[in-house]
Amino acid sequence: MKPATLAAVPSVACCSPLVREPLDPATAVSLARVFKAIGDPARLRLVSIVAAHDGGEACVCELIEPLGLSQPTVSHHLRVLVDAGLLHREQRGVWAYYSIVPAALDALATVLDTRQHAVV
Repeated sequence: MKPATLAAVPSVACCSPLVREPLDPATAVSLARVFKAIGDPARLRLVSIVAAHDGGEACVCELIEPLGLSQPTVSHHLRVLVDAGLLHREQRGVWAYYSIVPAALDALATVLDTRQHAVV
């Protein structure tokens, strides 16, 4: 039996084509900061707890007990999430209320979406 020659091997592209636009460097840096913010289990839980509340908003008083962390620690985590643009903070009297920033979550979801979209 003769060994196969290169001419006998079917021509197959080694790379698949892009089906959507990849992240540009500036967007990657910005989104990495947001992913880093939710990379901590307590912060990820905070986002989840706020999102689970009616209207996607919760008072800070509702966020301390579920985490089992001290109030200063929870406040630190909330500040990181606000600085990353994932949560919005509104002061109402003595209480702070936190709400989800839908556009920030949408940006994360877009990066994680594996469905094919047309290249722009």
